Amino acid sequence: MMQNVHLAPEVDEDDLYSGYNDYNPTFDTEDLENDVAFQQAARTSHGRRPPVTAKIPGTSASRPLATGFGSKATLTSSMGRPMTGAIQDGVARPMTAVHAAGYTKAAVRGSSFDPLGQARGPAPPLEMKNSDSSEEKIRQLEKKVNELVEESCIANSCGDLKLALEKAKEAGRKERVLVRQREQIATPQNINLDLTYSVLFNLASQYAANEMYAEALNTYQVIVKNKMFSNGGRLKVNMGNIYLKQRNYSKAIKFYRMALDQIPSVHKEMRIKIMQNIGVAFIKTGQYVDAISSFEHIMSTSPNLKAGFNLILCYFAIGNGEQMKKAFQKLIAVPLEVDYDDKYISPNDDPHTNLLIEAIKNDSLRQIERERKSMAEEYIMTAAKLIAPVIETSFAVGYDWCVEVVKASHYVELANDLEINKATTYLRQQDFNQALETLKMFEKKDSRVKSAAATNLSFLYYLENELAQATNYADLAVNSDRYNPAALTNKGNTVFANGDFEKAAEFYKEALRNDSSCTEALYNLGLTYKKLNRIDEALDCFLKLHAILRNSAQVLHQIANIFEIMEDPSQAIEWLLQLISVVPTDPHVLSKLGKLYDNEGDKSQAFHYYYESYRYFPSNIEVIEWLGAYYIDTQFCEKAIEYFERAALILPTQVKWQLMVASCYRRSGNYQKALEKYKVIHRKFPENVECLRFLVRLCTDMGLKEVQEYMTKLKKVEKLKEIREQRIKSGRDGSARSRREGNTGGDSSRIYSGGTKGERLSARLKALPGTSEPYESSSSKEIDASYIDPLGPQAERPKTAARKRTDEDDFADEELGEDLLPE
Repeated sequence: MMQNVHLAPEVDEDDLYSGYNDYNPTFDTEDLENDVAFQQAARTSHGRRPPVTAKIPGTSASRPLATGFGSKATLTSSMGRPMTGAIQDGVARPMTAVHAAGYTKAAVRGSSFDPLGQARGPAPPLEMKNSDSSEEKIRQLEKKVNELVEESCIANSCGDLKLALEKAKEAGRKERVLVRQREQIATPQNINLDLTYSVLFNLASQYAANEMYAEALNTYQVIVKNKMFSNGGRLKVNMGNIYLKQRNYSKAIKFYRMALDQIPSVHKEMRIKIMQNIGVAFIKTGQYVDAISSFEHIMSTSPNLKAGFNLILCYFAIGNGEQMKKAFQKLIAVPLEVDYDDKYISPNDDPHTNLLIEAIKNDSLRQIERERKSMAEEYIMTAAKLIAPVIETSFAVGYDWCVEVVKASHYVELANDLEINKATTYLRQQDFNQALETLKMFEKKDSRVKSAAATNLSFLYYLENELAQATNYADLAVNSDRYNPAALTNKGNTVFANGDFEKAAEFYKEALRNDSSCTEALYNLGLTYKKLNRIDEALDCFLKLHAILRNSAQVLHQIANIFEIMEDPSQAIEWLLQLISVVPTDPHVLSKLGKLYDNEGDKSQAFHYYYESYRYFPSNIEVIEWLGAYYIDTQFCEKAIEYFERAALILPTQVKWQLMVASCYRRSGNYQKALEKYKVIHRKFPENVECLRFLVRLCTDMGLKEVQEYMTKLKKVEKLKEIREQRIKSGRDGSARSRREGNTGGDSSRIYSGGTKGERLSARLKALPGTSEPYESSSSKEIDASYIDPLGPQAERPKTAARKRTDEDDFADEELGEDLLPE
């Protein structure tokens, strides 16, 4: 066997890989079929096995061995088999010790290194999914259900509740189809319970959002009764909320307690919220003692502002003053969990730190802190105003106790606000002196409180029409805090009252620059522009204010008034219609609408609004006059009598309304009642010429004997009126002459004209009967001439006001009163 051993040639000692492929030929088993000794031994009993069929090709030939110098020698085993790593017939035998990456048995020597197999070309395309398979259809349907649930939630968040409900219903229908398909092809255990839960929960939520409470409760019951939903019991909280909205408080409490039993104690915050709901439900039912037990438990376990405030309300309802004090102290002690303003003050001039502080000064977290702080202050202020009048003998002592408690807490700045509220309470009780003293205490405090107190003082003096004091305190408020919009508004009011409208507008503008939401300044600016006749700018102010205060009656009225000034009645009517939707019982607005429709020629609409105005305020003479004239125009004189009689009751010293009542009787053909009414008028107003004329005419037509009596009285009254008119005319001439003489002759003429005789004559004139009564002018025609109807022609509306006496009339009466004596 040694003859088959071939030694490797000598190589350089530096070749690290020399002899790597050498091995003991005893272990060479691949060339055993050519080994004669082995084949002879195989013919024994062990050789009866089936012959070996699998052969490794190309391993029996000898191959050269590569050395470090590139020389190649073929090493063969003792059996004549080539050594591992030798090359024979162009095929390299793989090494058994190390199998290189990317090496293949059939690789040809000299081929490129390709470990990733990129030379084989692109991979074959993926196998297409079979869309007709049942599993694929189920997956697509499940995806569609999820999409519908998401769309429903998005629609709800956008405020489209109807669309959200439709999507939720569609998701429910498709989910039921999905469940049936899964049951047909798989076991019930493969049903997606999470998807079913989400679909039903979303559907119930959308029902509740659309106020379909019965459907929502039924859907929640489906979830709660299904034992496969592990957390379904928590939804009893939602069911309790629905019963609370339906004002079924007993059931709400029942479901809240059931939910509380099913929520583990580790969910502390949720349990606290449910207990708070239970307390609110007890308050709704008037069970304040049970509500107190719930809120006391919350305040001892996890105190919060709402629970503390509700606890104060419960003690206030049962009238327990001492417990109110304790509850107020608990409310003050609730931790606010916000950073104070010191965090946002830069300790140095580092620009990087300043930029960082500027960035976080108004971010979303800072806004949440402000909201939480303002809410806490509102709760504390409201609670203090509520309990201060009842916890002590007087509200002043109660306010002092609240102020002391607040000063001892971390809400120190609220103490001053409580003092100002104390002054406001004095104002409500009409104790102005105490209010002024309380507010004057703040003159020596810090600028913010001083400004607030001075603003209130300025307002008080402004209401009392003490403009000098109002101006002083308005200046103090502005100087203390130039950025206080209320102070600037009060300053503008004092300037406005003094007639300086331009300067007032500047103060209102400055207040708006400091606080664009200051509606008082914006409203006053619009009024100022109206005074300055800058109508377009005034309209712009009120339209902006209308965008802020959509249902403000004052703003709507101002806009309508401006359009009326601009002679745009259609727009004025439109805004007034919006106004009566806010204040439907305002008689002034209704009469204004009637007047506009009357000017537009729409009598039916005018009558409607005038009549509505009369219903709500039956004492408006202008409305009564229009309604009476309307019935006369439409030939319904009997209906006009009602309105003129009411006018006569309102103004009993004016003869015109009683004459109109008598004229309505006459026009309607009731001459007897007309005659009686004229007689009543003559007894009250014996010198009224119109009444006497109608009496003469009616007595003549009816053939009564009193006609001569009334004719005699009419002649005397007409003669007296002619004499009076002549003397008034001559008195005017005399007064003008005396004034001319006074200008030339010095002061003596003026002394003479106003001497003792004039005073005596004036006194005698006042003693004349009927001189103080209003009357209507008439002409001195003969009795048988055509007389004048006090209502005028049928189509003419009656006039309202008689001519006022002038200074010249009084002067003439004084000069000529000596001759104006009754016969």
